[in-house]
Amino acid sequence: MTTQTPSDEPVKKRRTLPIILLILATIVGIVAVLSLWAGRQALQTSTWVDTSTELLEDKAIQDALADFIVNTIYENVDVQAEIASALPPRAALLAGPISGGLRQVATTATQRALEQEKVQGLWEDANRVAHERLLLLLEDEGEFVSTTNGEVTLDLTAIVSDVAAGIGIGGDVASKLPEGAAHIEIVKSDELGAAQTAVQLLKTLAWGLTALTLLLYAAAIWSARGWRREMLRTVGFSFIAIGAIDLIARNAGGDAVVGALSESSTADTAVLHAWQIGTSLLKDMAESLIVYGIAMVIAAWLAGPSKVSTSVRYALTPYLRQPKYAYGTLVGILILLFWWDPVVATGRLIPSLLLVVILAIGMEALRRQMIREFPDHVSVGTPEGVAQSMANRMRESRESRVAGRATPSEAVPGALSGASRVEELERLAKLGDQGVLTPEEVAAEKTRILNG
Repeated sequence: MTTQTPSDEPVKKRRTLPIILLILATIVGIVAVLSLWAGRQALQTSTWVDTSTELLEDKAIQDALADFIVNTIYENVDVQAEIASALPPRAALLAGPISGGLRQVATTATQRALEQEKVQGLWEDANRVAHERLLLLLEDEGEFVSTTNGEVTLDLTAIVSDVAAGIGIGGDVASKLPEGAAHIEIVKSDELGAAQTAVQLLKTLAWGLTALTLLLYAAAIWSARGWRREMLRTVGFSFIAIGAIDLIARNAGGDAVVGALSESSTADTAVLHAWQIGTSLLKDMAESLIVYGIAMVIAAWLAGPSKVSTSVRYALTPYLRQPKYAYGTLVGILILLFWWDPVVATGRLIPSLLLVVILAIGMEALRRQMIREFPDHVSVGTPEGVAQSMANRMRESRESRVAGRATPSEAVPGALSGASRVEELERLAKLGDQGVLTPEEVAAEKTRILNG
């Protein structure tokens, strides 16, 4: 049976607080990611329009929208009368059969029309106008509500008119459509209060929870004195967990949305695709967190005591201890990262700056750890390595003279590490010019080289 000693209490206390902070950061982080996604998706017009463009490019959604347009035309316009007016009087009786047969043709033609750049441009314009009106309504002081009755719709009248002309239905179809017939309702008047409250809550939560999450992580790492490397690794696993949970929530939400919005099995695919495209930003954010988490775990392992990580650090020390190589490598990594754009942060200014700062701090911390661990390990081919080699030989020479014996260089004339005296003197002069060696060291080494 083991007994707990008084000295164990401080250790447990030092570990309890960081763990509590980490758990809180993970929980808040899950909600923060969802809030950030909802805020950017719902409140940024550019994101809304980009998403709407992706929606129209999806085949299943094109088919569903084509059905909506054709149904709108046939339900609100007397297509048979329009066709009869275009036929000679004797052929007017054929208007009925032609109208019935034209419906399937119209659906196919509409699907093709939705692939055209002109119609897609009309779709983007309609979505941009709708979203701008939505933002005005959600942030309205009362003026916009009075002109819209508290409703926002996506107006597809221009698309319906363009498609109707393309499939051969004559006349000004748009003028014959009842008001609102080609509109898709986005916000209803009875939902206005809840929507405005939700927007204000999103604005507060999106940035507030994100800042709180980062502060909790920072506090957890700072308070983990004596085992911060292990805490950094655990934070990496926390990032991975948040990304995985948000991805699971996205998939579960898709099933719920399909069940709630789809009125028939034929519409399931379109609704599911709309959900997947609409939540693609959430997917990107979650996957980015997983990438960050993996990077943290690897960084913590690289700084760890294992034989493999120690060997890696030992091999990199001669190069990363030199700022020009260390930060040159970091710049190359950043260029590749921003060109590849695998994470959401690289597409926005503030997250990009934060990412650069974190990577720079990590590189400097790694450099300092390597220099502490291997203070004398330098590359022979660098000025620092040459200076270290010469300093070692000078120290060896002094120690040997004190001991009354010759050094290997003195015992074998011309044995200058395989380099000629001229090369050694030229290299020595460069080191003196660069300030790597003091004038006294240069003079002493020059005498040793000339004396062979």
